[in-house]
Amino acid sequence: MITRPRAGAGFSRRQFVTGLTGFGLAACTNLQPDTPLSAATDASAIPPAAASRYALTIDTCPWTIGRKTGRGFTVNGSVPAPTLRWREGDDMVLDVINRLDAPTSIHWHGIRLPANMDGVPGVSFAGVPAKGSFTYRFPVRQSGTYWYHSHSGMQEAQGLFGALVIDPMGAPLHHPDRDYVMVLSDWSDVAPHDIISNLKQQDDYYNFRQRTVASLFREARESGLGNAIDNRLMWSHMRMSATDISDVSGVIYTYLINGQSPDANWTGVFRPGERIRLRVINASAMTLFDFRIPGLSFDVIAADGQDVEPVRVDEFRIAPAETYDVIVQPTDGRAWTIFAQSEDRTGFARGTLAPQKGMAGPVPPMDPRPVRSMVDMGMGRMSGMSGMSGMSGMSGMSGMSGMSGMSGMSGMSGMSGMSG
Repeated sequence: MITRPRAGAGFSRRQFVTGLTGFGLAACTNLQPDTPLSAATDASAIPPAAASRYALTIDTCPWTIGRKTGRGFTVNGSVPAPTLRWREGDDMVLDVINRLDAPTSIHWHGIRLPANMDGVPGVSFAGVPAKGSFTYRFPVRQSGTYWYHSHSGMQEAQGLFGALVIDPMGAPLHHPDRDYVMVLSDWSDVAPHDIISNLKQQDDYYNFRQRTVASLFREARESGLGNAIDNRLMWSHMRMSATDISDVSGVIYTYLINGQSPDANWTGVFRPGERIRLRVINASAMTLFDFRIPGLSFDVIAADGQDVEPVRVDEFRIAPAETYDVIVQPTDGRAWTIFAQSEDRTGFARGTLAPQKGMAGPVPPMDPRPVRSMVDMGMGRMSGMSGMSGMSGMSGMSGMSGMSGMSGMSGMSGMSGMSG
């Protein structure tokens, strides 16, 4: 978790477009009568009471964000899937009906359960066959914030994910006045199989923000021309890019909160002085987010479903599949912007906490574009690296020094210590 001072930055054209993506259709119209949820159209809504049995029907429908439409996988007609509320100590029964022409699955992420109920096909679970069904049965031995998602055919990247809220067996540790789920995700109308195919052919296919001659002059002013050129040559020898932060960027991704685009402005209502619990879940395919509420600090009270000693922060970074629970207490009756920018600063998800629907706070500029250094690559103590060649994909480089003149190192993989 990080608490750095805020730094201003201007909007690029791409960032401007990302902020105006329009409204996302967070639910399809094919609600099934067998669902126990009374309102499956709001994926962020926490059911008023826990249930020990659910009927979940998996289907598909068009999913529109702004002016673009892709394929969405639904659970009980909702994309993202509806929030499920369980209770510690209950024996869960979940009847999954698959209406797809292909197999599907549900993995209960972070839940301790029998291996044959885990939901990952090919391990100890056969999957839910096309036009078939499967009943999950397992006891609930934990509480907290978790999530569930498909492990079949990249369906997760197209909306087949949802939140899990598990009530503790005894008295809860915290008693907020409001409780909201906030599911972060990345969405594209480009099929995920096509995205993977493009990356396999060119690993920086979606990296449109390469360093240029103009930035070389700026780096030369900061560190000297020789150092700036050496740095460029070093990255070139490794066949890597210092600006390749995310494999897939805002070039084709729109970043969502609870299935809604930035301009749709998902809103959580509050009264000034109330304590609000936000259950933040990163259900994205591959995006890391930096999450903050400009002007407000908040307490992190849980991580990956586990209660922690409250920690006051201004911002935290959340990776795919992670969850953080926070308590925030706005005292002013105005709109507060919820801002989650992608690690590579090519786009953001945005929502609002406000006294009433329809209000919106100012959207802050994104932070400056990050550029990796050799320290980020685990090579902070390396020296004398001029003349290196053929070093594409090197491995285990942390702490190495005196590597002048090295060559013929192609074929090594998995550089340790990479970070944003």
